[in-house]
Amino acid sequence: MSDYNLLIGGRLVAGDATMPVVNPATEAVIADCPRGSAAQMDEAVAAAKAAFPGWATLPIAERRAAILRLADALNRRAEEFARLLTREQGKPLSESTAELAYTEAFLRSLATLDLPVRVVEDGERRRVELHRRPLGVVAAIIPWNFPLLIVAFKLPLALLAGNTMVIKPAPTTPLVTLRLGELCAETLPPGVVNIVTDANDLGARLSSHPDVRKVTFTGSTETGRRVMSSAAATIKRITLELGGNDAAIVLDDADPKAVAPKLFAGAFMNAGQVCLAIKRLYVHERIYDALCAELAALAEATVVGDGLLPDVRIGPLQNRAQYDKVLGFLEEAGRDGRIIAGGAVTGGPGWFIRPTIVRDIADGARLVDEEQFGPILPVIKVTGIDDAVRRANASPYGLGASVWSSDPDRAHGVACRLEAGTVWINTHLDFGPTIPFGGAKQSGLGVEFAEEGLSEFTQLTVINRAN
Repeated sequence: MSDYNLLIGGRLVAGDATMPVVNPATEAVIADCPRGSAAQMDEAVAAAKAAFPGWATLPIAERRAAILRLADALNRRAEEFARLLTREQGKPLSESTAELAYTEAFLRSLATLDLPVRVVEDGERRRVELHRRPLGVVAAIIPWNFPLLIVAFKLPLALLAGNTMVIKPAPTTPLVTLRLGELCAETLPPGVVNIVTDANDLGARLSSHPDVRKVTFTGSTETGRRVMSSAAATIKRITLELGGNDAAIVLDDADPKAVAPKLFAGAFMNAGQVCLAIKRLYVHERIYDALCAELAALAEATVVGDGLLPDVRIGPLQNRAQYDKVLGFLEEAGRDGRIIAGGAVTGGPGWFIRPTIVRDIADGARLVDEEQFGPILPVIKVTGIDDAVRRANASPYGLGASVWSSDPDRAHGVACRLEAGTVWINTHLDFGPTIPFGGAKQSGLGVEFAEEGLSEFTQLTVINRAN
């Protein structure tokens, strides 16, 4: 019998089948995970629908208190959860520990938000009020790169607004989310949160279900299109946080030694498996050679290995399919550019690729034009600001971007010209629960985090009263 269970209607239950979960560092099976069936997914939606009226009518203070109880419960088991996260996802234990801390912080911070009635007009003729009401059942589809943190991007906002949820974790990283289900069973009323796994075969059923009122999805643009299509029949509300292929622009006045470590961290966190990571680096020709050398030195010095081992900075790719995809990028990178660091696999068990720096590559190469989602960074030479901005904006994606310069005001001028949901100056991957987050172009629809994100889980109702 599996040590893990689905959460349906407040009960921890076995799946109608099981599936193996593999440690990407060893390729060994670490658990037999429950695999939910179509009938169990329908049961979870029904449980969420049944729980909705009671949860929605609770005072917001009581909903807030329940979310904070969940944060407290997670805090008590943070070390256990972090080790499990590393085993199933592959990231170094330091990054898993940070993910647990961020998860708790998002739960606590987002739970402090409020939904007051807003009066926009109150005169002799009429009074107009804006009310924010819950939608109903929210489906949350979670990717494998941050299987716990991305739940915390969605759960506190959905629940605080008065909705109930069905969460579907990625099939290669379900374990830590199922453990979170145990905490939900302890801290939340039955049916408010339900968690059902699958083998990538129930997503369409969930996103098209007639009793689901909103879908919030984080993942690839390709899958986002399918989610959008399946939600269309019933005009569901949707929030999509999709692919990035984020560009970073380094101006000619930047100090290569000073910015290289920050650029490296922004590109290679979680082995490059971050939607907001730097995926394309545009560098002015005046400092191009120096910055390439600095990045190559950092890559060569990086310790790659099992995330549970000390001093490991980069772990494996999370799953075999992603590993094979990145190997394809790696093969083409050697033809389209010049590999000056990395470019090697370990040859043993585990889906490891050393951090790779590719120079003398240009737009038109697949490594530049497409999102690699792995530890390979193309460094492209540019002649000036206009050249860099044109190239960065030519992508169909626009999740994040960054500009690097010794003159922040000059960088700000460049940042204002970039087509992205978030543009950083002299930093990257700096986000938090109080900062709205969303993508431009094909990088998504809607907003997460902060008050703007909370509004996404509500129906705006205008009360217009004649005086």
